[in-house]
Amino acid sequence: MRVTGVGDKLIQEFAGAASTGHGEVSVARMTAPPGWDEPGQRPEFDEVTYVLAGEIVVEHEGGSTSVTAGEAVLTRAGEWVRYSVGDSGADYIAVCAPAFTATGAHRDDVES
Repeated sequence: MRVTGVGDKLIQEFAGAASTGHGEVSVARMTAPPGWDEPGQRPEFDEVTYVLAGEIVVEHEGGSTSVTAGEAVLTRAGEWVRYSVGDSGADYIAVCAPAFTATGAHRDDVES
């Protein structure tokens, strides 16, 4: 199921709150165009991000981490993070537990 993302990012959720009603876990494929970014967030869920192609940059309170094709990163619930991609864009899988919800993401530009 396609779900709305930030900007021009395509999100195809295979399981989760939006597509199947599952609250325990969500699995989605993300396709982010060159230069895409999103506001920082302090989510209520752990997230494993596995990069299929391109590169994502995960900013966090301790700096930033570059994650390229074939690599993964784990961010923990309650940790401030901000995702972006470079000039090549990125294609990646995100697994969130509990399942991703926009409300549970607590994005910097959205009042909770």
